[in-house]
Amino acid sequence: MSELEIVYQDEHLAIINKPSGLLVHRSRIASGAREFAMQMLRNQIGCHVYPVHRLDRPTSGLLIFALNSDVARVMTEQLTERKVNKTYHAVVRGYAPVSGIIDYALKEELDKLADADADPDKERQPAVTRFTCLKQVELPYKVSKKHETTRYSLVQLQPETGRKHQLRRHMAHIRHPIVGDTNHGDGRHNNFFRSHFNCHRLLLAATGVGFNHPVSGEPMNLEVPLPDEFQQPFIK
Repeated sequence: MSELEIVYQDEHLAIINKPSGLLVHRSRIASGAREFAMQMLRNQIGCHVYPVHRLDRPTSGLLIFALNSDVARVMTEQLTERKVNKTYHAVVRGYAPVSGIIDYALKEELDKLADADADPDKERQPAVTRFTCLKQVELPYKVSKKHETTRYSLVQLQPETGRKHQLRRHMAHIRHPIVGDTNHGDGRHNNFFRSHFNCHRLLLAATGVGFNHPVSGEPMNLEVPLPDEFQQPFIK
């Protein structure tokens, strides 16, 4: 893999645009992986880095690293206190509502290896996501048995909480699963995007982040463009 795209860097922070398919750090659940954002960035900029939040392997977009432990602590506090605003975009099945709030508590999803010591009976945790539908399209292809055409929406998502797989699970909960989601999505539509658009990724990207700089206190608002794969279905 080529060098990571660094969206912002100073002596305290480095923020990258993580590609889809790249793990943030080594994990027992993907023992065959050979490249990790944490190690790649460390080698690229020549110093130790501290990931202050996570993005799932198939999700692309803005990922914040601290360059020392004190900054990592401050950023973690901001995240815990919900002072970091995150914006995502996703392509979902169907015509999504114009806007809405999904307030649906989630039971933690446990991995047999990574979460072997976790409590399987832990109570559902509050989870809230705001969403806005930006674009809709109807394509002349029969993907499901019930309909002669197929519909998709481009949505903007703003999680107010940070539960595991929250956005994927919330969109599936309102019956608009994210395209490319092999765990919570619709396999027929995933297959359609693979064959028709040659799209083999989860169509979920972290496109914006806002917070106060952990040292200067200055407001930070960063954005990255929507990946090309997200635009394909809506090009006429």
